[in-house]
Amino acid sequence: MSIDKDTAAHVARLARIRVEEEDLPALASEFNRILGFIEQLNEVDVEGVEPMVSVTPMRLKRRPDVVTDGNMQEKILSNAPDAREGFFAVPKVVE
Repeated sequence: MSIDKDTAAHVARLARIRVEEEDLPALASEFNRILGFIEQLNEVDVEGVEPMVSVTPMRLKRRPDVVTDGNMQEKILSNAPDAREGFFAVPKVVE
């Protein structure tokens, strides 16, 4: 696929980017280089390759998926400027 000057202008307009007329050939060339790189990536055989989390082999740390209440209500509310009846108290914003 090749991007010409008119297509580059159309893409710039869709992206709401102002590009001067004399800069359109350079933009089209840049688009063509990007598309060429994407085509090059599509040629890579990734059959059987597992997705990676990191470049170093590692497993994500897991924890049991259990529901808890935290038991830290007093500790959390100790930093609140105003707490009432076990909740954060905030000023009324709707009149």
